[in-house]
Amino acid sequence: MRLFHAATALAATSALALTLTACGNGSGNDASGDQSSAPASSPSATASGGAQAENAGATKDAGSSTGGGSTGGGTGTTTGGSGGGTGAGRCHTAGLGFSFGSGDGKVSSSDDQQQLAVVLKNKTSAACTIQGFPGVDLKSSGGSWSLTRSGATPKKVTLAAGSSTTFTITLLPWNQGSGAEFKATSVVVTPPNETTSTTLAWPGGSVLLQDGATHPGTYTGPVGG
Repeated sequence: MRLFHAATALAATSALALTLTACGNGSGNDASGDQSSAPASSPSATASGGAQAENAGATKDAGSSTGGGSTGGGTGTTTGGSGGGTGAGRCHTAGLGFSFGSGDGKVSSSDDQQQLAVVLKNKTSAACTIQGFPGVDLKSSGGSWSLTRSGATPKKVTLAAGSSTTFTITLLPWNQGSGAEFKATSVVVTPPNETTSTTLAWPGGSVLLQDGATHPGTYTGPVGG
Protein backbone atom coordinates (compact mmCIF):
# COMPACT_ATOMS: atom_id res chain seq x y z
CA MET A 1 0.00 0.00 0.00
CA ARG A 2 2.73 2.39 0.88
CA LEU A 3 4.44 1.54 -2.43
CA PHE A 4 1.24 2.32 -4.31
CA HIS A 5 0.81 5.63 -2.57
CA ALA A 6 4.43 6.57 -3.31
CA ALA A 7 3.98 5.71 -6.98
CA THR A 8 0.78 7.71 -7.09
CA ALA A 9 2.45 10.71 -5.47
CA LEU A 10 5.35 10.45 -7.89
CA ALA A 11 2.96 10.36 -10.81
CA ALA A 12 1.09 13.37 -9.50
CA THR A 13 4.33 15.25 -8.98
CA SER A 14 5.43 14.45 -12.55
CA ALA A 15 2.09 15.57 -13.93
CA LEU A 16 2.37 18.83 -12.01
CA ALA A 17 5.89 19.35 -13.32
CA LEU A 18 4.69 18.75 -16.88
CA THR A 19 1.86 21.23 -16.39
CA LEU A 20 4.23 23.91 -15.08
CA THR A 21 6.58 23.26 -17.98
CA ALA A 22 3.72 23.59 -20.44
CA CYS A 23 2.68 26.89 -18.81
CA GLY A 24 6.24 28.09 -19.02
CA ASN A 25 6.38 27.28 -22.71
CA GLY A 26 3.08 29.15 -23.27
CA SER A 27 4.48 32.26 -21.64
CA GLY A 28 7.44 32.02 -23.96
CA ASN A 29 5.12 31.88 -26.94
CA ASP A 30 3.24 34.96 -25.70
CA ALA A 31 6.53 36.78 -25.38
CA SER A 32 7.39 35.80 -28.93
CA GLY A 33 3.97 37.07 -29.96
CA ASP A 34 4.64 40.43 -28.32
CA GLN A 35 7.93 40.72 -30.19
CA SER A 36 6.28 39.82 -33.46
CA SER A 37 3.73 42.58 -32.86
CA ALA A 38 6.53 45.17 -32.63
CA PRO A 39 6.35 45.93 -36.39
CA ALA A 40 2.99 47.53 -35.60
CA SER A 41 5.06 50.53 -34.54
CA SER A 42 6.74 50.51 -37.98
CA PRO A 43 3.97 52.58 -39.57
CA SER A 44 4.82 55.27 -37.03
CA ALA A 45 8.44 55.02 -37.99
CA THR A 46 7.48 55.10 -41.67
CA ALA A 47 5.22 58.08 -41.12
CA SER A 48 8.02 59.83 -39.31
CA GLY A 49 10.40 59.03 -42.12
CA GLY A 50 7.81 60.20 -44.63
CA ALA A 51 7.35 63.43 -42.72
CA GLN A 52 11.07 63.97 -42.78
CA ALA A 53 11.08 63.27 -46.49
CA GLU A 54 8.23 65.73 -46.96
CA ASN A 55 10.04 68.33 -44.89
CA ALA A 56 13.17 67.73 -46.88
CA GLY A 57 11.22 68.08 -50.10
CA ALA A 58 9.53 71.22 -48.85
CA THR A 59 12.89 72.69 -47.93
CA LYS A 60 14.25 71.86 -51.33
CA ASP A 61 11.24 73.28 -53.12
CA ALA A 62 11.31 76.39 -50.99
CA GLY A 63 14.96 76.85 -51.76
CA SER A 64 14.34 76.44 -55.47
CA SER A 65 11.37 78.78 -55.38
CA THR A 66 13.25 81.40 -53.45
CA GLY A 67 16.33 81.14 -55.58
CA GLY A 68 14.43 81.06 -58.85
CA GLY A 69 12.08 83.82 -57.82
CA SER A 70 14.89 85.97 -56.55
CA THR A 71 17.03 85.40 -59.61
CA GLY A 72 14.24 85.54 -62.17
CA GLY A 73 12.51 88.50 -60.55
CA GLY A 74 15.77 90.36 -60.18
CA THR A 75 16.74 89.67 -63.76
CA GLY A 76 13.32 90.70 -65.06
CA THR A 77 13.40 93.88 -63.02
CA THR A 78 16.89 94.68 -64.16
CA THR A 79 16.02 94.02 -67.77
CA GLY A 80 12.83 96.04 -67.48
CA GLY A 81 14.72 98.83 -65.75
CA SER A 82 17.41 98.73 -68.38
CA GLY A 83 14.82 98.82 -71.20
CA GLY A 84 13.10 101.75 -69.56
CA GLY A 85 16.44 103.54 -69.13
CA THR A 86 17.38 103.26 -72.78
CA GLY A 87 13.97 104.27 -74.15
CA ALA A 88 14.52 107.52 -76.06
CA GLY A 89 12.00 110.35 -75.94
CA ARG A 90 11.28 112.81 -78.71
CA CYS A 91 13.93 115.39 -79.65
CA HIS A 92 12.93 118.91 -78.65
CA THR A 93 14.05 122.16 -80.22
CA ALA A 94 15.79 123.29 -77.02
CA GLY A 95 17.96 120.17 -77.04
CA LEU A 96 19.07 120.48 -80.67
CA GLY A 97 21.87 122.43 -82.31
CA PHE A 98 21.26 123.79 -85.83
CA SER A 99 23.82 124.43 -88.55
CA PHE A 100 24.39 123.92 -92.25
CA GLY A 101 26.13 120.94 -93.82
CA SER A 102 29.93 120.86 -93.63
CA GLY A 103 29.71 123.86 -91.32
CA ASP A 104 30.28 126.30 -94.15
CA GLY A 105 26.77 126.79 -95.45
CA LYS A 106 27.72 125.96 -99.03
CA VAL A 107 24.96 125.09 -101.45
CA SER A 108 25.59 122.18 -103.80
CA SER A 109 24.18 122.21 -107.31
CA SER A 110 22.40 119.51 -109.28
CA ASP A 111 21.36 120.58 -112.75
CA ASP A 112 19.27 123.74 -112.26
CA GLN A 113 18.40 122.96 -108.63
CA GLN A 114 20.59 123.22 -105.57
CA GLN A 115 20.68 121.37 -102.24
CA LEU A 116 21.35 122.81 -98.82
CA ALA A 117 21.85 120.38 -95.94
CA VAL A 118 20.66 121.47 -92.50
CA VAL A 119 22.27 119.65 -89.57
CA LEU A 120 20.41 118.84 -86.35
CA LYS A 121 22.65 117.82 -83.46
CA ASN A 122 21.54 116.31 -80.16
CA LYS A 123 23.07 118.58 -77.51
CA THR A 124 21.66 116.69 -74.54
CA SER A 125 23.20 113.83 -72.56
CA ALA A 126 20.42 111.40 -73.49
CA ALA A 127 19.33 109.80 -76.74
CA CYS A 128 16.23 111.17 -78.48
CA THR A 129 14.19 110.31 -81.56
CA ILE A 130 13.00 112.45 -84.41
CA GLN A 131 10.73 111.60 -87.33
CA GLY A 132 8.95 113.61 -90.01
CA PHE A 133 9.30 116.79 -92.00
CA PRO A 134 10.59 119.99 -90.42
CA GLY A 135 8.77 123.24 -90.92
CA VAL A 136 10.91 125.47 -93.14
CA ASP A 137 10.11 129.12 -93.78
CA LEU A 138 12.27 131.34 -95.95
CA LYS A 139 12.30 134.95 -94.80
CA SER A 140 13.00 138.11 -96.76
CA SER A 141 12.70 141.78 -95.92
CA GLY A 142 9.32 141.78 -97.60
CA GLY A 143 7.70 138.54 -96.44
CA SER A 144 7.81 134.84 -95.69
CA TRP A 145 7.55 131.66 -97.75
CA SER A 146 6.64 128.31 -96.18
CA LEU A 147 8.21 125.54 -98.22
CA THR A 148 6.27 122.48 -99.34
CA ARG A 149 7.37 118.93 -98.60
CA SER A 150 8.92 116.34 -100.90
CA GLY A 151 7.25 113.00 -101.60
CA ALA A 152 9.84 111.05 -99.57
CA THR A 153 8.72 108.83 -96.69
CA PRO A 154 10.02 109.97 -93.29
CA LYS A 155 11.91 107.45 -91.19
CA LYS A 156 12.46 107.39 -87.47
CA VAL A 157 15.93 108.55 -86.47
CA THR A 158 17.44 107.96 -83.04
CA LEU A 159 20.11 110.45 -82.06
CA ALA A 160 22.56 109.39 -79.40
CA ALA A 161 23.95 112.14 -77.19
CA GLY A 162 26.17 114.34 -79.35
CA SER A 163 25.20 112.73 -82.67
CA SER A 164 23.64 114.46 -85.67
CA THR A 165 21.28 113.99 -88.58
CA THR A 166 20.32 116.19 -91.51
CA PHE A 167 17.51 117.19 -93.80
CA THR A 168 17.85 118.79 -97.19
CA ILE A 169 16.35 121.94 -98.63
CA THR A 170 16.16 121.68 -102.38
CA LEU A 171 15.97 125.11 -104.00
CA LEU A 172 15.65 126.63 -107.45
CA PRO A 173 17.85 129.74 -107.76
CA TRP A 174 16.55 132.93 -109.29
CA ASN A 175 18.14 134.05 -112.53
CA GLN A 176 17.56 137.29 -114.35
CA GLY A 177 14.42 137.01 -116.42
CA SER A 178 13.36 133.64 -114.90
CA GLY A 179 10.47 135.02 -112.89
CA ALA A 180 9.80 136.64 -109.49
CA GLU A 181 12.80 136.98 -107.21
CA PHE A 182 12.68 136.03 -103.54
CA LYS A 183 15.62 137.60 -101.74
CA ALA A 184 15.92 135.25 -98.78
CA THR A 185 17.80 136.57 -95.77
CA SER A 186 17.10 133.85 -93.22
CA VAL A 187 15.47 130.46 -92.78
CA VAL A 188 13.28 129.47 -89.86
CA VAL A 189 13.43 125.76 -88.95
CA THR A 190 10.89 123.97 -86.74
CA PRO A 191 11.73 120.33 -85.92
CA PRO A 192 9.01 117.71 -86.51
CA ASN A 193 6.23 117.74 -83.86
CA GLU A 194 7.65 120.90 -82.28
CA THR A 195 6.25 124.42 -82.09
CA THR A 196 9.48 126.22 -81.15
CA SER A 197 11.69 127.33 -84.04
CA THR A 198 15.28 128.34 -84.67
CA THR A 199 16.33 131.01 -87.16
CA LEU A 200 19.51 130.72 -89.24
CA ALA A 201 21.02 133.23 -91.63
CA TRP A 202 20.33 132.22 -95.24
CA PRO A 203 23.62 131.16 -96.84
CA GLY A 204 22.45 131.16 -100.45
CA GLY A 205 21.35 133.72 -103.00
CA SER A 206 17.95 134.68 -104.33
CA VAL A 207 15.40 131.96 -104.96
CA LEU A 208 12.84 131.77 -107.76
CA LEU A 209 9.53 132.55 -106.06
CA GLN A 210 7.06 129.72 -106.66
CA ASP A 211 4.96 129.92 -103.52
CA GLY A 212 1.76 129.25 -105.47
CA ALA A 213 3.08 126.43 -107.67
CA THR A 214 1.76 122.86 -107.38
CA HIS A 215 5.24 121.38 -107.80
CA PRO A 216 7.70 124.15 -106.92
CA GLY A 217 11.42 123.72 -107.51
CA THR A 218 12.11 124.72 -103.90
CA TYR A 219 10.98 122.35 -101.11
CA THR A 220 12.15 120.46 -98.04
CA GLY A 221 12.88 116.81 -97.42
CA PRO A 222 12.28 114.75 -94.25
CA VAL A 223 14.76 114.50 -91.40
CA GLY A 224 17.21 111.70 -92.08
CA GLY A 225 16.02 111.42 -95.68
